[in-house]
Amino acid sequence: QVQLVESGGGLVQPGGSLRLFCAASGITFDYYAIGWFRQAPGKEREGISCISSSSSNTKYADSVKGRFTISRDNAKNTVYLQMDSLKPEDTAVYYCATPRLSYCPRYTKPIDTHWDVWGQGTQVTVSS
Repeated sequence: QVQLVESGGGLVQPGGSLRLFCAASGITFDYYAIGWFRQAPGKEREGISCISSSSSNTKYADSVKGRFTISRDNAKNTVYLQMDSLKPEDTAVYYCATPRLSYCPRYTKPIDTHWDVWGQGTQVTVSS
């Protein structure tokens, strides 16, 4: 059974940093791209970053470019999202997902239907 589990969320002050983790099981992890998405209350789910299976290709939404960094350790079946210079508008539930493809299909709206395996999410709150 394919499973993705996010962790690392929490409460942080504006300007602070958090590192999110996405741990995978039940899949041949190094075959697949992984993406990060977020959903704030009352808003649609937003794709923010994606990394290909070999880490050769990384993508970022304009809203997080220059502040967030995605990486992966295939030996640990884990993808990371380093979030720096956090802003109150980054407050959301953060999800990781896989399209079960080696590359990143469209992760911005409209989100490609290949993104079909999702974690349960981790809450990130940026507030003073």
